[in-house]
Amino acid sequence: MELPVFRYNPNALELEFIEKEETLCPVCEKEREYTYTGHFYSVEDVEGICPWCIADGSAAKKYDGEFQDEGCCEDVEEERLVEELIYRTPGYTGWQQERWLAHCGDFCAFIGYGRWPEIEPLQEELQKDLQGIMSDYRLNNVDELKKLLSKRSAEGYLFQCLKCGKHRFCMDMW
Repeated sequence: MELPVFRYNPNALELEFIEKEETLCPVCEKEREYTYTGHFYSVEDVEGICPWCIADGSAAKKYDGEFQDEGCCEDVEEERLVEELIYRTPGYTGWQQERWLAHCGDFCAFIGYGRWPEIEPLQEELQKDLQGIMSDYRLNNVDELKKLLSKRSAEGYLFQCLKCGKHRFCMDMW
């Protein structure tokens, strides 16, 4: 069976949020070759959810859970988009509370983690996000940001708009 495609987390397998590992999915109760290894916010501690039960929303429904904290997502007006991200998209793992960025009225796709070598060629495109980060963390210039992202004192998260292709960026510090 072909793995589902997640618009907002298209690299879930490559980034190891979904791993090739035999599991008995607690939702569909089927033996599966893939399991979700990321965060799932619910009252019950649930492990071994298969990607198909994430994609169809049955995992979130069965356990009254979420894969993202809606309060940590940028605003998007269409409720169906919010529901797709919160209930039917595997999350990513951040150092602190994960944030999900938006652009053009929709959530962006999580592309991966970003250190300075990945961010530098996108510096002009990411200028607004980088300025916000420097202000939030009281950094005086881009060199200080570069130093943090190069020394592993910070973790960067790279997103891309599904409509226009623009990149977005956020980060956490230790």
